[in-house]
Amino acid sequence: MRTLLLAATALIGLGGAALAQTAPAQGQAGSDRKVEARLAGHAILPAFTMALPPADAPRDALVSGKFTAAARQDRPGALPGTTGPAPSGRPTGISLPFIGQPVQGFSGIKPVASDPGAYWVLTDNGFGNKRNSGDALLMFHKVRPDFRAGQAGGQVAVERTVFLSDPDRRVPFRIAHEGTAERYLTGADFDPESIEPIPDGSGFWIGEEFGPFLIRVDAGGRVRQVVETRLDGQVLRGPDHPAVSVGATPAAGADFRVRRSGGYEGMAMLPDGSRLWALLEQPLFQPNSDQAEGGFLRMMEFDTAKGDWTGRSLKLRLEPGATAIGDFNMIDERRALVIERDNGEGDASLACADGRNPPGCFPAPARVKRVSLVDLGAADAEGFVRKLAHIDLLDIRDPEGLSRQSGDRAASVPRDRFSFPFFTIEDVAMVDAEHIIVGNDNNLPFSAGRHLARADDNEMILLHVPDLLRAR
Repeated sequence: MRTLLLAATALIGLGGAALAQTAPAQGQAGSDRKVEARLAGHAILPAFTMALPPADAPRDALVSGKFTAAARQDRPGALPGTTGPAPSGRPTGISLPFIGQPVQGFSGIKPVASDPGAYWVLTDNGFGNKRNSGDALLMFHKVRPDFRAGQAGGQVAVERTVFLSDPDRRVPFRIAHEGTAERYLTGADFDPESIEPIPDGSGFWIGEEFGPFLIRVDAGGRVRQVVETRLDGQVLRGPDHPAVSVGATPAAGADFRVRRSGGYEGMAMLPDGSRLWALLEQPLFQPNSDQAEGGFLRMMEFDTAKGDWTGRSLKLRLEPGATAIGDFNMIDERRALVIERDNGEGDASLACADGRNPPGCFPAPARVKRVSLVDLGAADAEGFVRKLAHIDLLDIRDPEGLSRQSGDRAASVPRDRFSFPFFTIEDVAMVDAEHIIVGNDNNLPFSAGRHLARADDNEMILLHVPDLLRAR
């Protein structure tokens, strides 16, 4: 494991006040270590869960996923879902287009402050990119997972759905439904990936990937503010920013450094709501280059009262084998949970041997899926945050047999070992002093990590992790 440099004294502004913290030297208490995670509950929202669009939405929204193939397809269920092309792709058993809007793909989570047991979750942009998601409405939900054991529990109730819209024309570029009165937003406009409720109940901050932008919406999902990203005084853009018209690899003179699907996957708010830390999903490109600036991610501090960046930034070093982060949430004024992941899916016990292809095996199984606890108040001299401890989401103890489905894996895998072997795991938040909640983005109908040939459900797990949350 790569060791962080922890010898310097950092002065980091957090919550409007500067915290001076001398980081321990290498090898002292507090260095990153693996701690145990035990399954305390497992709840599932079936993959094929649909929501009706609002009554005043364009009729185009009644059928979603019409543009996910090379040519338009209007007939529902005409396009079989797969994890990718042959020979490595596997069928998922669910076909599109869909009648209605899929609730699928939770890409951000936050507890509902006034309602214990309920969570705000953010639906992803639709079907994976800007081109194919123009008929996918953007929305977030209030959900309630039931973590009770036995047949009485194990479900996820969707209690409320809020669709994003721009009736006051706050979005500074043309949207897909520009000519309508309600101006509902779609996956061709933004790719929302992280959500933070504003403490006074007035609305939410949403981090997205295309710009990348920060978006403030009111409690009804109406856009109030769209903010460009700045790092070191310079505007940061991705290849899907509306002002950029180049390919996904920078050439000489290209004016973007954020990777495609590399914008704000995580966004953490301080408990008092005064600051947001917005964390990019993947490493930036070097200026005017197709090379990464390093094996680390940037996070920038945003002043919510001023509605602007403070100019402060930090870095998160990715673990070996990890390619991206999945979510980012504070647990107090300086410590935060971060999901680190690779691009694999499926249990490694069924990895494809040489010469074998799916659907009887996983060609690129999950290897790195973890939740790390980091300390933003103990950055080193180069600005790297300190990692305190982590859990392995592929090695969760389940001595009570609480898992609702273990999925496809070798018979030799111990029955009391539970794993979360999904491609994209994009939800983590603290529940109480000893528990966290973790959820997946199931990329409906394109991901199959739990089963070899079945689309992933939206799964939420309650984990007992006292040692992780106590780490300092």
